[in-house]
Amino acid sequence: MPYQNENDGFEVIVVGGGLAGLAAAYILADRGVEVLVLERGDYCGAKNVTGGRIYLNPVREIFSQLLKDAPFERHIAHEEVSLFAASRSLTLRYDGSELGDPPYQSYSVLRAKFDRWLARQAEKKGAMLATKSRVDDVILENGVVKGVRAGGEELRANVVIACDGVLSLVSERAGLRKDIQPQYYAVGIKEVIEMDRKAIENRFNLEGEEGVARLFMGDVTAGMFGGGFLYTNLDSISLGLVVSIKDLLENQREVIVSDLLERFKQRSEVSLLIKGGETVEYSAHVIPEGGFNALNSLYGDGILVAGDAAGFALNIGVTVRGMEYALASGYYAAQTVLHAREKGDYSRATLGLYRQLLEDSFVLKDFKSFRDALSVLNSPRLFQHYPELLGNILRDLYWIPPGPKDRLYSTVRRYLGVREVWQALGDVRRMSKI
Repeated sequence: MPYQNENDGFEVIVVGGGLAGLAAAYILADRGVEVLVLERGDYCGAKNVTGGRIYLNPVREIFSQLLKDAPFERHIAHEEVSLFAASRSLTLRYDGSELGDPPYQSYSVLRAKFDRWLARQAEKKGAMLATKSRVDDVILENGVVKGVRAGGEELRANVVIACDGVLSLVSERAGLRKDIQPQYYAVGIKEVIEMDRKAIENRFNLEGEEGVARLFMGDVTAGMFGGGFLYTNLDSISLGLVVSIKDLLENQREVIVSDLLERFKQRSEVSLLIKGGETVEYSAHVIPEGGFNALNSLYGDGILVAGDAAGFALNIGVTVRGMEYALASGYYAAQTVLHAREKGDYSRATLGLYRQLLEDSFVLKDFKSFRDALSVLNSPRLFQHYPELLGNILRDLYWIPPGPKDRLYSTVRRYLGVREVWQALGDVRRMSKI
């Protein structure tokens, strides 16, 4: 019988109750598969540190019914980018009808709320959810994953889906996770700052449930590779930083990320936005930033890897994405399990369909398109030189001296000599890779 559980346990065990794991559980349970989700937090979303934005267009079709009732915060109708120099800044705001007209492209989300909701939807379909359940090891027999060890128990399954985060113990013990290289990881630190809803709308020039997303570059991370983010929720703001672990290790002076966040919050450009707010959540975590070149192995005998555990997060400067990749990888992992279930075969050869499904989808197509993003963006000129250069040019353009003012062309030309223009052209050529 193809649906027989050969391990005398569960058909499927999902390790991790984040978006990838819950998406897989939802799809599988809906198809009548016996699936157990093991989540080490007090509840799904309790340990999540994601900045707080989800793009829906890539996953709208595969989760059309589910996402209709999802507890989103605000639809992002305004995109902003701030370049911070040491004592000045430049902020650009983009407003487009494609952002403000439904169906909305993206939303801010609070993962503690969103993940709990998604867990309830999976349970309604029949998935079993066990919180406060830490997985300590995998059960390996002749190189085949047969289940996991959790809380002193052996829990067997036909297939395990590892969705246990960026430092996935399950994929490591199964021999699928690559060695950790600092340049492929960053530290993310975030606060959720509760504020009056009207204050948020007034300060960010919003109407109704419109929201704004702002990315920060430059002095915000003391010139190191990384940046800041701000997302408006209905009655709170998600504010945080992401900093390269490699840059932190190589920095000649000791840098504490929490100090960087406090320094960031004290900048007048930020402090005025969060004035009067109360921090109700504070969290920090390691996040994947390596892109295609740092992806872990996605499948093996009796195991699939999805979400952050696989490395599915992508930073291309103007956008930082991860949630839709998590949802999609969970969906395709579930489709692969259904295929293997029909065949009664959970071997690596059969589960290899997972890679093909991802190759055919936006997931790996995106990762291949932007495979050079990390090397291109990881340039000190982007995070140190250009914010200062633009800040200095704008300072002099807006400055009205006691005597006569220089012509605008002469003012700009002082900063854009032959060497500067040549180096800028080189940076533009590098940017053409993404």
